[in-house]
Amino acid sequence: MPKMKTKSGAKKRFKMTATGRVKAGMSGKRHGMIKRTPKQIRQKRGTDCLADADAKIVKKYMPYAR
Repeated sequence: MPKMKTKSGAKKRFKMTATGRVKAGMSGKRHGMIKRTPKQIRQKRGTDCLADADAKIVKKYMPYAR
């Protein structure tokens, strides 16, 4: 069996935690900040763990990141 390839887009966007969860940047921060409240902007700093359904898809893209 040949080696599986990691999706290059996924390796740039996601990281795995030590417990196997998937970390990603918060959504909703690309444009339109004038519409958002200061509280929303503050709360969207940093990273967040993906939901299990989304993490399952990302883990298929990154076969060796476990």
